[in-house]
Amino acid sequence: MEETKHIRISDYNYPLPDEKIAKFPLKERDSSKLLIYKHGNIEEKVFSSIPEYIEHGSLMIFNNTKVIQARLHFRKGTGALIEIFCLEPIQPNDYAVNFQQTEHSAWLCMVGNLKKWKEGELRKEISVKGKTITLKAKRGECFGTSHWVDFSWDNKDITFADILEVFGELPIPPYLNRETEESDKETYQTIYSKIKGSVAAPTAGLHFTGRVLDKLKDNGVDLEEVTLHVGAGTFRPVKSKEISGHDMHTEYISVNKGTIKKLISHNAEVTAVGTTSVRTIESLYYIGVSLATNPEASQEELHVKQWTPYEQSYSLTPIQALQNILDYMNRHNLDALHTSTQIIIAPGYEYKIVKRIITNFHQPQSTLLLLVSAFVKGNWKKIYDYALSHEFRFLSYGDSSLLIP
Repeated sequence: MEETKHIRISDYNYPLPDEKIAKFPLKERDSSKLLIYKHGNIEEKVFSSIPEYIEHGSLMIFNNTKVIQARLHFRKGTGALIEIFCLEPIQPNDYAVNFQQTEHSAWLCMVGNLKKWKEGELRKEISVKGKTITLKAKRGECFGTSHWVDFSWDNKDITFADILEVFGELPIPPYLNRETEESDKETYQTIYSKIKGSVAAPTAGLHFTGRVLDKLKDNGVDLEEVTLHVGAGTFRPVKSKEISGHDMHTEYISVNKGTIKKLISHNAEVTAVGTTSVRTIESLYYIGVSLATNPEASQEELHVKQWTPYEQSYSLTPIQALQNILDYMNRHNLDALHTSTQIIIAPGYEYKIVKRIITNFHQPQSTLLLLVSAFVKGNWKKIYDYALSHEFRFLSYGDSSLLIP
């Protein structure tokens, strides 16, 4: 663990000119470039050809989270504009339940122009489902860089989900350096997004189209879904010199019993679409390890801590870990496992379940770049140098790669 903790983030830097960052997606999602890294060799293809590189009978897992319109703008009587960015629900703390709240909802939020909102309620009249309501926001306790915000409104027929749909703005990544456009509501969602809760898209999935998914199925690839709600922390840079000083953000995951069974039947080997799927799938191993010593833990107690993978060597096989989860779900009559993860995947990490990764090109000095480096045994520079010199487009709306170490 000590070796991993002392990784210097400056060793994971590379020059990324602004013109290399894709500000908008391509018209056809699957016409993006695809870099294939296989056993140290690189070739360049188009994303629509990816089914040719996924083995017949293998398992591919997607993150089906849906980006919510999490940015709310209020204007004070003084004219000051206050932005409230909803990060995660806190009362109630379940996403699905919170979205269905009427009259009141509380979220942990980032607040823009905070110095102009020292006290008092913010108010906004909005029209939802043909009815005019007054939405109020009241600032509460501070939690680091975030604040408890109570929302209330005067109509019991309107849910918080209804309000976000009308009043909220889709939070596109800050590095795009532009305002959200109407087209982003469609292009910044994967075509298979279902479960509302993310404030950022699982961007590797943005390349998939119906025809690519159909071709994968026709080729005998088993397609499954998990849910990890992507938090704003995914954009938070590592500011400490060594990664030991970086606190990973918590993200909420949900995995169905059927998916656990599929993982077991595929010998705990999977192609993960995106780093969020990677984090979810690899967290399952440590959840299974935890259940080996504490079989009656609550789902909250199954939270995977940042440094858990590095604290000792683990003898449990991935199949045994997954079987522990399945047994736990059967004992407690659970159709889905709901817990959270803080896992940091960096060089020194040993992958347990993920054998292939489909992912975009990530920011310099980011935890996502550390995850990629761990997967390709430190060979990330070769991949990124090739992408930079061959006109690949970077970050959320950019091109992608298939990594096979």
